[in-house]
Amino acid sequence: MATIKSFTDLSQSKTLSKILPPESADMGWYYSHNPQAARNQMWAGTKAENADIPCFSLSALLRVIPKRIKDYNVLRIDISEKDFSIWYDEVGNGVNTELPDITMECPVDACVEMILKLKEMNLL
Repeated sequence: MATIKSFTDLSQSKTLSKILPPESADMGWYYSHNPQAARNQMWAGTKAENADIPCFSLSALLRVIPKRIKDYNVLRIDISEKDFSIWYDEVGNGVNTELPDITMECPVDACVEMILKLKEMNLL
């Protein structure tokens, strides 16, 4: 299994900050204004307040993803030793093939992908 991330990387954070409300972030990326450094570096902090870019933990991402869509599509998550799957089951009919079905090695990456797909479908 690939390295597990605890929070969104800088690129994911920038993308999500354009579509999610800032209060949904529970962490932040901050610029390190170190005059000794050759260039300013970014670091992730556990406080979202005053962040240069909002950052999202796995927990925050899961809170953003709707648990139900149209009352009859229920969010499902499966975690195995090799991957993390997230999809919607239609009550009484099984997997809804019209909604995103994401399987990736990293849970954070899978949740980000689900959020982006739901946003594309105007379901977020």
